[in-house]
Amino acid sequence: MTSPYHLPAGKAADGPYTVHVSPETAGWGHSHLRVLDLPAGGSHTFDTRDSEWIVLPLAGACTATVDDDSGAHTFDLAGRTGVFDAVSDFAYVPRDARATVSSAAGGRFALTGARCTRRLPARYGPASGVPVELRGTGSCSRQVNNFAAADVFECDRLIAVEVITPGGNWSSFPPHKHDEHRAGEESVLEEIYYFEFAAHDGVPGLGYQRVSPSGQGRNTDVLAEVRDGDVVLVPDGWHGPSMAVPGHHMYYLNVMAGPDPERAWLISDHPDHAWIRGTWPARPVDARLPLYTAPSS
Repeated sequence: MTSPYHLPAGKAADGPYTVHVSPETAGWGHSHLRVLDLPAGGSHTFDTRDSEWIVLPLAGACTATVDDDSGAHTFDLAGRTGVFDAVSDFAYVPRDARATVSSAAGGRFALTGARCTRRLPARYGPASGVPVELRGTGSCSRQVNNFAAADVFECDRLIAVEVITPGGNWSSFPPHKHDEHRAGEESVLEEIYYFEFAAHDGVPGLGYQRVSPSGQGRNTDVLAEVRDGDVVLVPDGWHGPSMAVPGHHMYYLNVMAGPDPERAWLISDHPDHAWIRGTWPARPVDARLPLYTAPSS
């Protein structure tokens, strides 16, 4: 089943970006994602305009230089060898600024963004400050790197986290949604999933992503086989499960933003599957997790 909400690797490429999702291309109001591959010695400059951004190394190290009306700021990001190897440090880039990402050895870097109104200061996010959460148990176990979760790192609109699902496990389960405003119970958030997979003996990994309609005119429907570099857009609907095939760990970067006055990740579980949470306390977390923890400060 094909869907306009599943963007296989290369479909969302644009200029220097292997992935370029914007409010204009997605047909929504707030969330951005760009993935930038730089060769050794390469650099890229972009204007933030009406959006805030986080520069997050996926593989490699870089320097992020930010010029705004408070002056020039330089952040050296140690990065990591890959998303299955370590937590990464990152840099926050405010709206109405110019940023340059450069890398001596080259690498792959995510630019997660959101349209916003407040201009916050440019700053560095250390890897040691990223909470690593183990969520779920048994075959629902997954690791969440909450680098820009709503209650962890201050942004105006942007929420972004990384999820690692061990091979054979399900994450984003029970299916949940955040597509209507209900004060204190559910927020409105557009969401982007960007996927990478651990290979085995040179064989690439893969997984599956489901999004189902939540009704009342919200009709997003996706059942996609996802591979390295694929993107799934979630403007609304019940999303999950995200399924990793056995033998291949799955990584996805979640980028969220929305119009609600409070920056919060408030979700509703699918009523048919919410009961599964009640089984978790009696079962152990998958012994393969965590794949890694944040370094000490």
